[in-house]
Amino acid sequence: MFKKLKIYLDMIKFEHTVFALPFAFMGAILPDMGFPSLMTILYILLAMVGARSAGMSLNRLIDAEIDRHNPRTKDRPIQRDLITKSQVCIFTLFNLILFVFAAYMLNPLAFKLSFVAIGFLVLYPYTKRFTSCAHFFLGVCLSFAPIGGWIAVKGEFTIVPLLLMLSVLCWVAGFDIIYSLQDIEHDKEHGLFSIPAKFGAKNALIISRSLHLTMFILLLLVKYKLSLGGFFLAGVILTGAALVYEHSMVSEKDYSKADAAFFLVNGLISIMLFIFTLLDVMIT
Repeated sequence: MFKKLKIYLDMIKFEHTVFALPFAFMGAILPDMGFPSLMTILYILLAMVGARSAGMSLNRLIDAEIDRHNPRTKDRPIQRDLITKSQVCIFTLFNLILFVFAAYMLNPLAFKLSFVAIGFLVLYPYTKRFTSCAHFFLGVCLSFAPIGGWIAVKGEFTIVPLLLMLSVLCWVAGFDIIYSLQDIEHDKEHGLFSIPAKFGAKNALIISRSLHLTMFILLLLVKYKLSLGGFFLAGVILTGAALVYEHSMVSEKDYSKADAAFFLVNGLISIMLFIFTLLDVMIT
């Protein structure tokens, strides 16, 4: 049983949950500058686990043949026949039900918007087949985390969660562009769309830097709108420093460290921003 569980967790890259989950909790503590109820936290957690697990398994299922021919992805569980497509379908359905149930238990708006989120989760894996903007669709998928956390608590949204949503969108699209540098030759060869494949590595990195600069500015706007204090500002400044470091790890001629930049730096950013937001809410 544990061996099978490990296969499922490996398939969905469970460790990458660290990207979106802290933003969901960040969105949940900012509306009232405090902690929501334990039941609200539980349902937010269930919704995030369900949505992300379903999204990743959908991606693996829809891209199964593409991944089979990509040197970077050819050893994933489906490609090695460690798990069947039927099993992935059942796993996906279970997590979609979990997501919708958790959203229903939160409030009516969260329940209605859960179907919008599912639409993007289904659409995203197909986008690389027809548009170089696929990175932005992934950004939209993850950007539902902070606005979802906000709506879970307030049952409504204002300009602030929208700013948070846009900041996550820019952040994710920016680091996904860096990550996709690894597949630039594969994408060109197989007619797949990405910003690196269309514009080249040099221009792709310029676009990525611009998106990350935009994220930094949007976070400063969140601080201004909510009159947040020094801890949040410190978190934003450290985020900016981490993004600069991330871009120093790759260049148009050498992106061998793109994988490390993708996971280590961005995992640190999401956790760090949440911790400094929490400190700001608790102390100032």
